[in-house]
Amino acid sequence: MVDLLDPSNVITRMFNAAKYEDMYNYCKKLLEKTPNDMVALQNISLALIYLKKYDEVIVYCDQVLKIKHSDTYALKNKIYALESLKQYEQVLELCKQILSVNPKDIWTINSMGLSLNELDRHQEALECYDTTLLIDPTDVTALMNKAISLSHLGNYRHSIIYYDKAQTVDPTLKELSLAKSRLYEKLDMKDDAFLAAQGILNKDMEKIKNDAKENRCSVFHQFCEDEFKKINTE
Repeated sequence: MVDLLDPSNVITRMFNAAKYEDMYNYCKKLLEKTPNDMVALQNISLALIYLKKYDEVIVYCDQVLKIKHSDTYALKNKIYALESLKQYEQVLELCKQILSVNPKDIWTINSMGLSLNELDRHQEALECYDTTLLIDPTDVTALMNKAISLSHLGNYRHSIIYYDKAQTVDPTLKELSLAKSRLYEKLDMKDDAFLAAQGILNKDMEKIKNDAKENRCSVFHQFCEDEFKKINTE
């Protein structure tokens, strides 16, 4: 039988109901009784993240880390707060601390890459995303941010490839097709830019362009024709 008055269950209900202020106040009362209550310390940090009180998040995370130096949950909450405060050098140090214990923590590797991007250290950021993709080749965060890093470095063609890979994994992310389209425009590839903006994957672009040549029409006309045929066959 579930104990509805158990602090963990009370906090979970508040969190699921998005009652972050209530969650904060409840944890605060728990800490007045027991200052080292780990459940309260961890969850008050979480509530404060949602309340966007990032300086306070760090204070409570530090209390946890005094008790348990390598607590991953507290370290990640602190990283999130520091990212929000644009303290990227400190983020890198905390990421290294987590990775010294778990070198395959994808969330942390990607966070390290994002901070390196913010510090304009895009080549180093690429190394982080490459490490993630060795662990999980379908990680959308790494694919997308590798594309962004490559774009910052002026390597537009390779950037397009990684946007396309990310789009293949998660076609619902509309910003990927738009980013890919903008890069095709920079390469003065107008037909590809148009098709990319419509959400067409790279592997499908050549057929549309070849069909347009055979039919002696524009790529735009061919795309519209193909779409019309799809609608009629549904």
